[in-house]
Amino acid sequence: METSEILKKVRKIEIKSKGLSNQVFSGQYHSVFKGRGMAFSEVREYQYGDDIRNIDWNVTARFNHPYVKVFEEERELTVMLLIDVSGSNEFGTQKQLKEELMTEVAAVLAFSAIQNNDKVGVIFFSDHIEKFISPKKGSSHILRIIRELVDFKPESQQTKISEALRFLSNAIKKRCTAFIISDFIDKNFEEGLKIASGKHDVVALRITDKRETVLPDMGLVQMYDKETGKTLWVDTSYKPTLMKYVNWWYENERFLANIFLKNGVDSVKLETGKDFIQPLLNLFKKREARI
Repeated sequence: METSEILKKVRKIEIKSKGLSNQVFSGQYHSVFKGRGMAFSEVREYQYGDDIRNIDWNVTARFNHPYVKVFEEERELTVMLLIDVSGSNEFGTQKQLKEELMTEVAAVLAFSAIQNNDKVGVIFFSDHIEKFISPKKGSSHILRIIRELVDFKPESQQTKISEALRFLSNAIKKRCTAFIISDFIDKNFEEGLKIASGKHDVVALRITDKRETVLPDMGLVQMYDKETGKTLWVDTSYKPTLMKYVNWWYENERFLANIFLKNGVDSVKLETGKDFIQPLLNLFKKREARI
């Protein structure tokens, strides 16, 4: 892609994402994704009803009168975007590729975070860590992230979500909110998810396409697996083949729902060619109801 083309696309995504972030997500994001830690602020005299566990015994001994520590919520939050850049995301049948939807969603979340005065970082992953952008603040940082989203070319076409989760757990020491943006066509990442969700607030944004749910009847079709590089012929008019695929798809749905629930990970499914605003808002509202 030519530089002028990239800049034009970045600008288009910036305008759309900023608009959505300002008009739709600003208040919702602010109330749902906020600092979870408590920082020491000051001491004051003990008042009836104060938690005795907050008594500052050193100050109390010095003034011979009970004093308590006052804490305030740490507002600053670190947001990490874990972006799946494997080959399966170069697919889309609804006028949009999965990777294009990922870019839009990531951009909206990034601008929302910046408006909330949060730091934003990115982990691009395939079956290994392709690129790590450290968490920072500022519009220029966000524009760099969007440019990478638009023009990034991965070394590998395969997927290994466990690698991204392992890197997140090791690289980000302070608790953060981590959005995993992926189609989640992968296995063997449950242990990594368990460790990461125990340390961070992990949210799964699952990107899908209509044609991944049910294969259309098109007769004998040659199919190419972008991740493995293998080509095979599939008879889509043969009902046992179609049923086998449908069963696999719904088995994977149950598998994902189960591990997200078991590990306390909020999740939402976003589909190419469809509005992603309302599903995200519904997710935000669900989280807000628990606060």
